[in-house]
Amino acid sequence: MSLTDPIADGLTMIRNANRVKKDRLDIPASAMMTQILKVLKQEKFIHEYRLIEDKKQGILRVYLKKAGEPSRPIVRIMRVSRPGLRIYTHQENIPTVLSGLGVCVLSTSQGVLSGAEAKRRNVGGEVLLKVW
Repeated sequence: MSLTDPIADGLTMIRNANRVKKDRLDIPASAMMTQILKVLKQEKFIHEYRLIEDKKQGILRVYLKKAGEPSRPIVRIMRVSRPGLRIYTHQENIPTVLSGLGVCVLSTSQGVLSGAEAKRRNVGGEVLLKVW
């Protein structure tokens, strides 16, 4: 794990757990990762997440799949903006992912929002990730 981009590390953990069909995984907690998971839950890409307190920074337990579901909702999850190259967008240019089948997640002045919610609120920001 790198110390320079904890968001990319968390997304890689989700991607790897999804590929091997795990039901849950643990990610080191951070405020940004908690907000990203909140958006992924609202958009129904994950089922639940919980903060588990420990004597350090905490752990986010992410539940990917309910028992009995035949397919995984996450096909691909990718980081867009990164520490070496920040990608910002204006409110009119918020990207659509697979003609609306996917979601882009933005960090805005009003918090971490999905692309559709950012369009509704007329705010732009940093494009953090795309998921479909």
